[in-house]
Amino acid sequence: MKRFKVAATQLFLLLASGMALGQNTGVPVVKGPDDRMKADILVVVAHPDDEGGVTPYLARAIYDQHKKVAVVFATRGGSGGNDYTREHGPALADIREHEALQACAKFGITNVWFLSGKDTASQNVLNSLANWGHGANLEELVRIVRLTRPEVIITWLPGVFIGENHGDHQAAGVLATEAFDLAGEPTAFPAQVAGATKRLEVYLENLTPWQPKKLYFFSDADDQKQFDGTGPAYSVKEISPSQKKPYWRLALDAATPHLTQFPEEIHQMTAMSDEQLNKLMDDPQHAWWSEPMTLIFGKSWVEGTPTGDVLQGLTSKPQMSATTECGREKFTEHVDPPPVARVTLGGSWSFYERFYSRHCVRLPEPKTPEIAVKAGTTFYIALGVVHTYGKPLELKTEIKLPSGWTVTKGEGNFHLPEEDRTDLMVEIATPELGKEEMKTLSVQELVVRVSSDGKYIGDVRLKVLLKSSALAQ
Repeated sequence: MKRFKVAATQLFLLLASGMALGQNTGVPVVKGPDDRMKADILVVVAHPDDEGGVTPYLARAIYDQHKKVAVVFATRGGSGGNDYTREHGPALADIREHEALQACAKFGITNVWFLSGKDTASQNVLNSLANWGHGANLEELVRIVRLTRPEVIITWLPGVFIGENHGDHQAAGVLATEAFDLAGEPTAFPAQVAGATKRLEVYLENLTPWQPKKLYFFSDADDQKQFDGTGPAYSVKEISPSQKKPYWRLALDAATPHLTQFPEEIHQMTAMSDEQLNKLMDDPQHAWWSEPMTLIFGKSWVEGTPTGDVLQGLTSKPQMSATTECGREKFTEHVDPPPVARVTLGGSWSFYERFYSRHCVRLPEPKTPEIAVKAGTTFYIALGVVHTYGKPLELKTEIKLPSGWTVTKGEGNFHLPEEDRTDLMVEIATPELGKEEMKTLSVQELVVRVSSDGKYIGDVRLKVLLKSSALAQ
């Protein structure tokens, strides 16, 4: 050890003298940002294994376009199941963090961060944001964006669709969208970008504002075809010129560390021959990725088309500020209440209506709002009633349900207080169903008809699919 220290000291002195000979010592060198942290693409997801949703595209970007990728996990996955061994909770989170690091390392991704969000098993994005600590985790993510200075951010689609529809997935997309806009704004978390400070400053970070150029999303919806044409599409079956394998196969190899989540599938597929794996990927019922894979375009501050390549236009400078005019105008515009009352779907749906407008993203939405719930549980419909100029309101709700469904709360007459908006909750008991009945189920439409003083105000419609298992609403 002593000999090592002496050798290291001698090497340092030698390098220092060489640097001094090659520099004008009278001119101080101002250090720039740490280029080791620089990323071309920053992937923001909720849980370890979520990165697998886009690894076929990442394989293309890393191996054949030579782009540097960094990944942010908003949680460590402690509320997930463990299908491999017995650990749960915080111990499982430790294991899943290790799995995530191994999976990323398969692609040579070494810049990996974990936010302090708590894995929250529900379909409600607002539950996740509340349990994570929305502001604290947004600040963490803005810091990472300013540190990594990505050109492109790829994240989960913030929206409600029939599918896994995990609230944490949606929350990751919300935070990534907010960070996309705020990282370039010098008044957002200003201590991060306070500028030069004394050497041992522990509070001010000496980062600089950074505006990413493009924002894309991907979804866990069951129906991936509904996103056709919303952004660039890439074949997962295309052969990588450098690796001589299809991109799906490279993605599959990178997924093998996630044994706590997919042990049976991973063991089965790693034992298959290439011919068997190719046959599996040709079966839409069992393939892990859709063909082609579509990335949903969010927005861009550089010239290009929504369906153009992700890397299109990245050599030019951003043309707009981080907080866009369309978002600011819609957020600050004064709007008088309507002359008659109006009813809308509340909860996450109401949040997203405002969120998309505020952040100037035109994202795909189902024609009729939809969700999947577990059969035999209570289902909730949130209503938002905008009043007539803030006056008290007598309201009546009538609910049309499929056969076997029962309203337990929220139907009948209500006296609403004197305010601009009142929120109501409708509770519905869904029927218990047997295995054979579940096989024949289809999406059902629920209708809430709202009137006041005998005058029709409007309907709220929601499509619901009962499933044998689903996350809590």
